[in-house]
Amino acid sequence: MRTEIYLFLFLLVYFFFVFFLRSYLLWKRTGINPLTFNKTDDAHGYNGKVFTFISILELVVVLIYAFKNEWYPYLLPFWYLEINYLKYIGWGLLGLSLILVWVAQSQMANSWRIGIDENNKTELVTKGLFSFSRNPIFLGIMIANMGLLLVIPNAFTLLIVSLSTISINTQIRLEEEFLKKSHGTKYLEYSRKVRRWF
Repeated sequence: MRTEIYLFLFLLVYFFFVFFLRSYLLWKRTGINPLTFNKTDDAHGYNGKVFTFISILELVVVLIYAFKNEWYPYLLPFWYLEINYLKYIGWGLLGLSLILVWVAQSQMANSWRIGIDENNKTELVTKGLFSFSRNPIFLGIMIANMGLLLVIPNAFTLLIVSLSTISINTQIRLEEEFLKKSHGTKYLEYSRKVRRWF
């Protein structure tokens, strides 16, 4: 099987475990839908649309790479970065990301959400990976995007990294404001002890 196909299969596995399966397990356990992005045009709702766009873009880029190789030049590849050892590093980052995100989601347990849940009170998670980083899940996603860029370096994977960096940093700040309101002093003390990233 070609490496291109492996990348497509990995992306499907990543999306399945990190988004679908994790969401299903939480819903089955609690009856709560963890997907909490609203459909309004406020910052939170808008950021949800950006997340969706980035995910679709990732899928389209990897589909072209795997099954429409003749279209790949239209993605404006950075041929000077198409080096085997960079690809190996990229694959390593993709694997690391999947493990990191899955473990962090497991440690969040019933508090895990995609977006901000204003309707259901959640516990503030400060142990495990969250004792080293306030945002290990977002950190894992950023690592995955960097890995994708190294495996298939082109203008569109660079766009994915750029858009996700802006979108994730925006989401983090929205969530920080929400957590300050929800958990008050407890969150402020936690944020003084643990950095935003690591």
